[in-house]
Amino acid sequence: MTQLEMTYLDAIEQTKNKIIEDMNNYFGNKNIMPTFEDYLIDREQYLEQIWTNIWLNKATNNVPKQEKIAFLLEKGFETDNVSRKIINHLFRTEMRTYKPFDTYQWVNEKFHNRTELWSNQYKKAHADFLQKEEEDRLRIEMVRLQDHIEQSIDNIIDANEEPLYLYIRHFTAKQFASDLKNRRRFAPVDTFALEEKLVEIGGFDETSFSTISNFLHELTGDIHKTRYHGRTYFEYETYYDRYERLYAEYLADILPKMVVEQLPDSIAKEYKNTFSETTLTSMIENVLEYAYEPLANELIEIVQDEYISDLLKLLTIPFDLNEHQKLYEEALEDRERKWKEEQEEMERKKEEEERILDEIFGQEYHPAVERNIRYTLHIGETNTGKTHHALENMKAADSGMYLAPLRLLALEVYDKLNGEGTPCSLKTGEEEKLVSGAKHISCTVEMFHEKEFYDCIVIDEAQMLNDKDRGFSWYKAITKANAKEVHIIGSWSAKEMILQLLGDADIEIYEYNRDIPLEVEKKEFKINQVKKGDALICFSRKRVLETASRLENTKHSVSMIYGSMPPETRKKQVQRFIQGETSVIVSTDAIGMGLNLPIRRIVFLENEKFDGTRRRLLTSQEVKQIAGRAGRKGIYNVGKVAFVSDIRTMKRLLDSEDMPVQTFSVAPTNAIFERFQKYYHDLETFFELWEQFESPNGTKKASLSEEMDLYNRIRGTEIEARLSIMDLYGFLHLPFSKKEPELIWQWEQTMYAILNNSELPEPRIKKRNLEELELSYKAIGLHLLFLYRLDQRTEALYWERLREEISDHVHERLKTDVKNMTKKCRRCGKKLPWEHEFHICDNCHMNQPRRRYWD
Repeated sequence: MTQLEMTYLDAIEQTKNKIIEDMNNYFGNKNIMPTFEDYLIDREQYLEQIWTNIWLNKATNNVPKQEKIAFLLEKGFETDNVSRKIINHLFRTEMRTYKPFDTYQWVNEKFHNRTELWSNQYKKAHADFLQKEEEDRLRIEMVRLQDHIEQSIDNIIDANEEPLYLYIRHFTAKQFASDLKNRRRFAPVDTFALEEKLVEIGGFDETSFSTISNFLHELTGDIHKTRYHGRTYFEYETYYDRYERLYAEYLADILPKMVVEQLPDSIAKEYKNTFSETTLTSMIENVLEYAYEPLANELIEIVQDEYISDLLKLLTIPFDLNEHQKLYEEALEDRERKWKEEQEEMERKKEEEERILDEIFGQEYHPAVERNIRYTLHIGETNTGKTHHALENMKAADSGMYLAPLRLLALEVYDKLNGEGTPCSLKTGEEEKLVSGAKHISCTVEMFHEKEFYDCIVIDEAQMLNDKDRGFSWYKAITKANAKEVHIIGSWSAKEMILQLLGDADIEIYEYNRDIPLEVEKKEFKINQVKKGDALICFSRKRVLETASRLENTKHSVSMIYGSMPPETRKKQVQRFIQGETSVIVSTDAIGMGLNLPIRRIVFLENEKFDGTRRRLLTSQEVKQIAGRAGRKGIYNVGKVAFVSDIRTMKRLLDSEDMPVQTFSVAPTNAIFERFQKYYHDLETFFELWEQFESPNGTKKASLSEEMDLYNRIRGTEIEARLSIMDLYGFLHLPFSKKEPELIWQWEQTMYAILNNSELPEPRIKKRNLEELELSYKAIGLHLLFLYRLDQRTEALYWERLREEISDHVHERLKTDVKNMTKKCRRCGKKLPWEHEFHICDNCHMNQPRRRYWD
């Protein structure tokens, strides 16, 4: 038998069933039995259509394609290269006339002149209709009564809120006493850290907890399932989780009985009359099933405020609502009293802490400018002669101090003054060069000491006031300078802040503007357009070396400047450019601070820099500071500036007015430590108080993050135990690269040597490559910091000479190593073309695992 034939028989049976079903529906709502003839007249259209509908749908859907094609071929249709859609259409058309089933004939054969069968069919259909109608009525009635019952249950729960809490309170007391006696305590861990094994730390002690909330956060030792944002997780169970579950179970025991007893008689009677008492109880339980967990959650939030002492009193008192109501009211009064006492104590402590903070820090950061000093402000753009004019005044004075932002600038002024016949000493964190008979000294700004008097003090790059880590050194120098005259050099952005700090002191202001205009090139810069006198700017040591290597290999002679380069090496690199040994300079933004070079054009190879946390667009001040190095009077009377991309944005930054400096940084002073030690004797507390201290308006605190990280390494060790707070902080504050693990290790070993009064460990000297030479230079610098601090100046002379040798090595390696550099993929090591934008090849980039957005 073919599928078509089987489908045909199935369609006939379904048609018969549908006719009987339709007949029963026709009988259903008729109170008097209709005649067979009436039925035929009323359902004529249905009987005509039912077969066609059923048969066409079944034939189209159930007969396979090949059988349809075979059928159509027999009928003479061409089916080659015909779509399925057309085949189905043709087949469906043919099926309309295929062996039609006569529904009238079948109905007549079954019911015509068969009165008893027709009557029985009517009676059964009508009875089924009435039964269904009654069931629908009862269902509607049940829904209505259920709504009333749910509302009544909500009212009962609301009305019994306090009794329910008293039950839970008593239950909590018994459960807590049992847990206190029988269960073990575990060391706290992150509840989701199931990989961590729980560690028992003994039994529970009620004195460890003041309120039940303290106890509920303890771990039970079990693991339970929880849901978060629709997802299921497993975590270590706390007593909060367990008690919430126990509360729900306890409520399931007591709440149904309470509801049945308090349900309004009218609703209960109506329900029992319509259904049954058993059905009522079952419905109440079903409704309450969804109330236990939310109610348990509400009650556990309230119970957390209970004092352990109040709960334990309940154990010896049998449960009686009235009696426990009185006890609860007494506990609430007592709790209110305790809360007020605690708030008063907290307020007292807060006031005491604020008083101590104010006494330790409060008055330290208000400007204390000497009124008999003559201040001169040199304000203007980069490369306008501000520093030169200030230094001329200092040279003319009987004694003077120059305060520089960088060791290199301090070294430059030291060389300049001695070269011009003014004896000048040098003092930075890493070196001291004392010139016999010198009354002038060139220092880094951190070396300033307010008790030292000079006829003239020069403070350079004063806009550094707002630097989050070093700004306080400028603040201290500006406000506490001890001199007849003080010259302050800064950008336009710093003018208002400096005037605000100096108040109504005697101030003379000189404003400087560039004689040499800056011209921004209209076309984007390409590396093959490098010319003599160009300075190419990028913002990482790696990019400087790669760019220099690329240029060296295309027959350019290059000088380099970057932050970690030894200052002596930097000086030699600069001299090579000034003397024409090199034609191009590649530098980081270190070039923007005080270096006056014969630069024809500044080229920004990048518009963004990494500031320690993220890559960001350069600020207007940064663009101006760097671009201002272009041009040199008498050599390049126009300073040119070029960018590799987004020229319009960068030109807008160059042309825009600087945002004025609105804050300055503050940091701890010796006076602060002296006041601190009246109250406390550990550095950990000092760091905590520094975090709490709110610096005055217009100031921001130095983060001290590096000092805190270093302190955390030696907290609780012999180093902390045997040093005074001020000495320990002084060693923590030494200016060295605290991101280098090897230097941190050297610092620790040196600290132990100082404590044990033994020789300081010598720094590790490695010379295999440029990176090791630069690290060795830093290691010697750190060693010298300790030698200067310990006043071992003879020993320091040897290490100063060795450091200079390392600097020479760096200089020589730059000449050779850079030329041999290649750009390589950081993953596979494959050589990359210089113009390749990234440090990973295309193949490695395509094959590296992708992070999904939800990871």
